[in-house]
Amino acid sequence: MGKSILITGCSSGIGYDAAHGLKRAGWTVFATCRKDEDCARLRGEGLISFPLDVADPASIEAGFNEALARGRGRLDALYNNAAFACPGATEDLPPQALREIFETNLFGLHDLTTRAIRVMRAQGANGEGRIIQCSSVLGLVGARWRGAYVATKHALEGLTDVLRLEMADTGIKIILVEPGPIESRIRENSIPHFERWIDWKASPRRDQYEASLLKRLYQPKAKKDRFELPASAVTDKLLHALEARNPYPRYYVTTPTRIAGVARRLLPTRLLDKVIAYG
Repeated sequence: MGKSILITGCSSGIGYDAAHGLKRAGWTVFATCRKDEDCARLRGEGLISFPLDVADPASIEAGFNEALARGRGRLDALYNNAAFACPGATEDLPPQALREIFETNLFGLHDLTTRAIRVMRAQGANGEGRIIQCSSVLGLVGARWRGAYVATKHALEGLTDVLRLEMADTGIKIILVEPGPIESRIRENSIPHFERWIDWKASPRRDQYEASLLKRLYQPKAKKDRFELPASAVTDKLLHALEARNPYPRYYVTTPTRIAGVARRLLPTRLLDKVIAYG
C-alpha cells in the first residue's frame, strides 16, 4: 500500500481534484465527504470514500477510525480541506452563524489534527507524518462581505503557526496551503448559509447587497474571476508539500495570495485597506 492520506471535503472543487490527483501519484487516498451520496459517487470513480462530517464529533471519530482501519493503523498525511462560507456584512452576522462556521472551518479541523498527531507520534523514532491545512488568501487579508470566512481562516493561520513551532522538535511537518481564487462551488454552496442567517432586507446596507453581493451570489458568472486558477493548481502545491524532503511552511497558489503575503508584511494598514478595496 502506498503512503496514505486522509482528505476532508472531497465532494467537489479542491478536495475532489486532490483526491484524484494524489491517487494518480500513487497515494492511498481516503477521500471523505459529508454526504453518503457523494461518497458513493466517488467510490464509483475508483476512490476509497466514506462519510466524515467535520461539524459532527461522532462522524469525525468514526471517519478517522475508518481511515486508520483501512491504513492498518498508519496515517502518513492529513489534508484538512473541508470548509464553507457564510457571506454577508459583518454587522449582520448573528453569533450563531459564527459558531456554525467555526465548528466546520476550525473546531472540527482541530479535532482531526490532534487525532492525527497522536497517531503520527507513534510512527518513527521521532514521529512521522504531514498535516496540511487548506487556508485561503482570506487567511492573509480581509475582504468585504466575507467576515465570517475571513475570521475562521485567520484563526486557522494563527493556530497552525503555533502548531508548527510546537511540532518542530518532532518529525511531523505542519504546512499551510494558500489558495484563492480557485474554480470551485464555494460560492454556490454558500447560498443556503446566506439565506439562513443574513436578513439583508432589514439591513442598513440593503442597497449595497442589491448592488453587489446578491448579483455575485445569484447571477451566473459571465467570466472567470481575475487570476482564478483550476483546482489542479492547488493539487500541484499539495504534492510538493507532501513529497518534498523539506516542505515550505506556506504554499501560495495564486497571484493574489503572493501579493497578499507580501502586502500584509510591508504595507501600512491604511494603504493595505486601499489596495484591498481597489480589488
